[in-house]
Amino acid sequence: MIDLHNHLLPGIDDGAPDLDTALALAKIAVEDGITHMVCTPHIHPGRYENTKQSIASAFDTLQLALQQLNIELTLLSPGAEVRIGPEIMMGIERNEIPFIGHWHGKPVILLELPHSGIPLGSDKLTAWLIKHGIQPMIAHPERNKAIMQTPGKLKPFVEQGCLLQVTAGSMAGNFGERAQDLAVQLLRDGLITILASDAHNVQHRPPILSVAREVVIAEASLSEYEALVLHRPSEMIA
Repeated sequence: MIDLHNHLLPGIDDGAPDLDTALALAKIAVEDGITHMVCTPHIHPGRYENTKQSIASAFDTLQLALQQLNIELTLLSPGAEVRIGPEIMMGIERNEIPFIGHWHGKPVILLELPHSGIPLGSDKLTAWLIKHGIQPMIAHPERNKAIMQTPGKLKPFVEQGCLLQVTAGSMAGNFGERAQDLAVQLLRDGLITILASDAHNVQHRPPILSVAREVVIAEASLSEYEALVLHRPSEMIA
């Protein structure tokens, strides 16, 4: 399996606080059958002021440690989970935003909405990105309170062509019944591009994708589960 959204890189956001924790998370991922990861620390102006350089430094530290300990996990070029906001446009123009892969020839940006709602003008920003040849992918929309309350608020983004990344744990009910219901509905509607772990820690949010397997198979099919955790992520990183 391939995990395209997680917070394993040590010491640069609210994920792994140190290298030991990052390595513990990596071992959990391997045990779950995850072979490849794109690490996606937060870029959130005013909170997590990460840059390509700070992300690359943490990436190199973790990659070297994995090699030294013979942990069979392949880290791919580091990406980021970017908080949606007007700063993105300048970041794109300055080539400061890491992407997580490509989709139909376009670089993919992983966008994070605030948990409480959708900022005014967010759909205009995603339209700007699409116009400039960049493919937006909305991170964990099923956990956004405004979308949970009114799923139709996601419609403008889907109609534009935004991709959707759902958290595997949401599908399994780990983020509550409402998030699970929305995740399942998005699955039934065929709107989920990939599942990812959004792993942050060992105890409550580990890097595990298989937790969604039974629900996806029951609500869709085994082939759809494989598409969500392997085939589409593989296409994105190819």
